[in-house]
Amino acid sequence: MPNDSTPKAPATGTPPHSPGSGPATRRDIARNEPPRSPRGPAPERGAGPSGWVRRARRPILVVVVIVLAVGSATYWWLNRGLVSTDDAFIDGDAAVLSPQVGGTVQRLLVTDNQRVKAGDLILEIDPSDYEAALANARANLDAALASEAQARANLDLTKASTAATLAEAESGVELAKAGVAEAEAQLAAAGAEAERSAADAKRYTALSKSDFASRQTLDQAEATARSDADQVLADAQAVTVAKAKIGQAEAELAQAETAAQQIAVRQAELQSASASVEAARAAVETAEFNLSYTRILAPQDGYITKRQVNAGDVVQKNQTLATLVFGRPWVTANFKETQLDGMRPGQPVAIAIDAYPDVTFKGHVDSIMRGTGAQFSLLPPENATGNYVKVVQRVPVKILIDEPVDVSHVLGLGMSVVPTVDTRDRSAAKPK
Repeated sequence: MPNDSTPKAPATGTPPHSPGSGPATRRDIARNEPPRSPRGPAPERGAGPSGWVRRARRPILVVVVIVLAVGSATYWWLNRGLVSTDDAFIDGDAAVLSPQVGGTVQRLLVTDNQRVKAGDLILEIDPSDYEAALANARANLDAALASEAQARANLDLTKASTAATLAEAESGVELAKAGVAEAEAQLAAAGAEAERSAADAKRYTALSKSDFASRQTLDQAEATARSDADQVLADAQAVTVAKAKIGQAEAELAQAETAAQQIAVRQAELQSASASVEAARAAVETAEFNLSYTRILAPQDGYITKRQVNAGDVVQKNQTLATLVFGRPWVTANFKETQLDGMRPGQPVAIAIDAYPDVTFKGHVDSIMRGTGAQFSLLPPENATGNYVKVVQRVPVKILIDEPVDVSHVLGLGMSVVPTVDTRDRSAAKPK
């Protein structure tokens, strides 16, 4: 048998044992490792791990597993109750600027993305036509005022004249009645006198036949009788005339008594003239408004965006000229309905905006819409018809930014946002 101190090289290509390195073991030969000396020198480069490494590998793995478990538990604990979504955008107030009258744009004083203040002149429409319309309306108002003044004067004159005419007519009726009474009295007196004269003439006729009265006396008596008879006829005619005057006076009185109707007519004319004045005054106000509408002013402090007009353009009423973005922006986040369980108004929100990845804005939940986005779309779903497939709905949540945004951070409407709501905060009241 060969000596253990001089072993032959194994068939696997293991180098022969160098002198003084100690006897080679079967384990070394089986693992294709060089023989080790009793002192246990370190294995050559490329050789397998030593025993202490193998013994330390398992504790290291255990430590790594424990660290991962503790890290995962810590991450879960710190992030529990945090609800986030990437379906969120910057939102805000925007006003569409449109003219209320048409015309040619005479001056344009703003450009895109320019900041304006409330009351600043944005553009001016040629006011020539509206100035002429205002002058015409004012002329019509002056004519209506003159007609009203004339109608009022006619009413006052009618009131004054009808009162005097009525009193005169009433006096005329009374005077006519008195004239009738006087004429009738004269007729009665004349009749009595005529009867006496006739009796005297008859008596003198009888006396003249007996020659007790002269012919002259008889002729005088007969003349007196005839004169008294004619007087009776004249007095009777006077009575008739006096009665006719009563009718005339009563007619004049009836006409005078129509003063109320005449006054009513004059009052109606005055009311019509007053209505014409009001219509003319309204036309003047409308013309003044139309003239003022030729100057389009900024309704709020904000920024001009999406300008669609240039100087010289002919614009129409209600045509979109530009959009004014004003006020503090907010975030509209469309959370899944399954994420709203612990969400309350007032809970803090960490807002990450894609445009500014190094800045985190602070905000809070303002309100939760009472409806899903699909319900308020142009064509809301009709789940009662056809086959139904359940889809998780999105609910818009309004999030306000707490602190004023730095001017260097431009927040445009529609910019992408990733809000994270801390639903662990239970200080916010539960929505009713």
